[in-house]
Amino acid sequence: MASIPEEVPVEEPSAVAVVPVNSHRLSIPFVLRLPILVAVGGTAGGLIGLIHGANETGLRFRAENAHRLPTTQTGWYLYHKSKNYVAMLGGIKEGVRMAGRQAFWVGVFMGSEEGVDRARGAVSRIWSGMRENDHGEVEGASKDFVSTVFAGLGTAGLFSAWHRFPIPTAARLAKTGAKVGLAFGLLQDLTSMMRGRKLGYVDFVKRHVFGSAQKGESHVAAPAT
Repeated sequence: MASIPEEVPVEEPSAVAVVPVNSHRLSIPFVLRLPILVAVGGTAGGLIGLIHGANETGLRFRAENAHRLPTTQTGWYLYHKSKNYVAMLGGIKEGVRMAGRQAFWVGVFMGSEEGVDRARGAVSRIWSGMRENDHGEVEGASKDFVSTVFAGLGTAGLFSAWHRFPIPTAARLAKTGAKVGLAFGLLQDLTSMMRGRKLGYVDFVKRHVFGSAQKGESHVAAPAT
């Protein structure tokens, strides 16, 4: 008598909580967005420092040797060769220094922005009962230009305190930081909306400004069944 084959139990795939890509700023998680933007800021700072350092070092070389200019063709060749070498070396030093500074302050800005996002998310959970997702990420409702403006103000304040700027200079720098934060925040919001992420203030405007029109449409008589 043939034996009946036993049923092999099929293992159900384990449910893995996946954070929606659209819940992040620029659709990029913070752990990836931070090094990317820090690298971009450091590269931009390095290029600016390279150009500025080379020009400044070249002008300094000309000023230091203005009293002993060469008089022969060979002397002029060696003069320009030395000036180019000194300018290149000075540009590289200033480029590395500026890249480090720029990368550091971009990291401070990004960290401040993420910190404000999480703080606003915590307040939202306490105030309205919102919850974090399984990965501890703050939902997209609290990630908008407001956090970026506060991050710009905070970074400008830290920069002014680090360099001990006077109050008028610190105030002007704070205004600049707020403007940069506003522009960068709105750019991120626009990119997020194009990628399908919901924004808290956009939903608020739709709910309070266009809510009456939507309610009016819902009161249209339906055909009798």
